[in-house]
Amino acid sequence: MLVKTVFLQAPLAKVWGYLTQGDKLGKWFHPAKTDMQAGEKWTIYGAQSGDPVCWGTVSEMRFEDGADVAVLRYSFTHNHLQGLETDCVWTLEAVDGGTILTLRHYGFEAFPEEPFAMAANHDEGWDEHFADLRKVVCS
Repeated sequence: MLVKTVFLQAPLAKVWGYLTQGDKLGKWFHPAKTDMQAGEKWTIYGAQSGDPVCWGTVSEMRFEDGADVAVLRYSFTHNHLQGLETDCVWTLEAVDGGTILTLRHYGFEAFPEEPFAMAANHDEGWDEHFADLRKVVCS
């Protein structure tokens, strides 16, 4: 399991929008054609190619405007995972001055070959995406 935590100087509702709204996902992750919806499939696409990059199904969306905590959970896969579905759980916590965002990305231990290398690769990728998220959400 990977665990990534970042403090963002932005309100929880703003951060939530960048995690779940199709038009905002493309500003830090990859473009999506639709917003995420509980119980629905989601897909993000290559900005240049337009081909699917990552996809899965949203299993939980717990957000109320003004609440101190929100949770987003979805399955996550892409071609390099060779059919393995992993699980991403995002927890947002409102704190003085912003939001603490934590990602728990589960499932790499089930990868048949070199699960640590696959987890390390995703760890590096999430670092890059978190840096991009910080740039757009804190502006």
